[in-house]
Amino acid sequence: MTISSNARAVETAVAAPNERPPRTPLVEGVIRLGWSLVSVGLFVGIWELCWYVGIADPRLLPPPHIFIGDFAQQAKFFNTAQRWAIGVNASAGPTPFEAVAITIASSAMRVFIGLALASVMALVLGVAIRYYWLIEKLTLPTVTLLAPVSPMAWLPLAIFLFGIGNGPAIFMVFIALFFIMVLSTIAQIDTVNRNFIHVARTMGATKRQLYMLVIIPAILPGLLMVLRMNLFGAWMVVLVAEATGVGYGLGQVIMLARNTFNPSLVFFTIAVIGLLGFLCDGALRLVQKRLLYWVPDPKGLLHGL
Repeated sequence: MTISSNARAVETAVAAPNERPPRTPLVEGVIRLGWSLVSVGLFVGIWELCWYVGIADPRLLPPPHIFIGDFAQQAKFFNTAQRWAIGVNASAGPTPFEAVAITIASSAMRVFIGLALASVMALVLGVAIRYYWLIEKLTLPTVTLLAPVSPMAWLPLAIFLFGIGNGPAIFMVFIALFFIMVLSTIAQIDTVNRNFIHVARTMGATKRQLYMLVIIPAILPGLLMVLRMNLFGAWMVVLVAEATGVGYGLGQVIMLARNTFNPSLVFFTIAVIGLLGFLCDGALRLVQKRLLYWVPDPKGLLHGL
C-alpha cells in the first residue's frame, strides 16, 4: 500500500467516524417508548412474581393486575368532584372514566397554573435582581431567607388567605417553587459564558440588549431543566395540599384510601400520578427541544461512543 492510499484511508476515517446514522424523530420516539415499556414491564413483572411466590401480601401490596384490572371499582372513589363536573348528569353521577378524568384535570390544573406563575415571576425577579442593584439589595436577602422554609409551613396562611378550593393549592405550588427558581435564575445568570458578554459589548450592545439578546437566551436551557425538575415537586405539593382538604383531587383520593385502609386504591392512584408525571415530563422535553432549537442534543453526542 502506498503512502497516498494510507493518507486517503486516514482522511476517510476522520471524515466519516464510526457512528450510528441519525434517526428520525419518529424512530427515536418509538425506541424511547419501547424502552420505557420494557422498564415498566420489568418492574411490574418483579412485583407480580413476588405476589405469585407469596413474598408480597396481596392485602398490603396488591399486584398490578388486581388494582388496575378492577378499574370501575377503583374509579368510584373519584366521585368527590362530581358537583363540579360540566356536562355530567348530577343525579346519576359521573361514569368511572368521567370521575377519574375530572379528578385528574383538577389536580393538573392546579399544578400547571402554579408552575406557570412561579416560573414567569421567578424569571422576572431573578433578572431584575441582577439588572438593578437596588432590587438586589431589597429582595435577595428575603428570598434567601424564605427559600429553605417548607411549603407545608405556608399551608395555614394559604387557607387563611384563600379559604377552601383551588386558591390554596395553587398558592402552595407557587410558594414551593418560586424562591428556589429565583435563586436558580440568579445562578444561571452568574454562570453565563463571559466571552458572550465581551463580544456583545464589543459590538456596542446596551445593557438592555445584553440581557434580552445574550443573557436570557443563554440561561433558558438551564432554567427549563430546573422547570422539569420542579414539575415533580409541584405534583408532590399539590397532592399534600389536596390531602389536607383544601380541595378535591388526587390527594383527597389518597387520603380516602388511607382512612378506609384500601391499599388497592392507594396503588391505583399512585399509578395514575406516576403516569401523569411521566407524560408531563415528556411534554416539557418536547417543548424544550422545539423552543431551544439551537441547543444540541447531549445524547446525540454520545451515539458514537
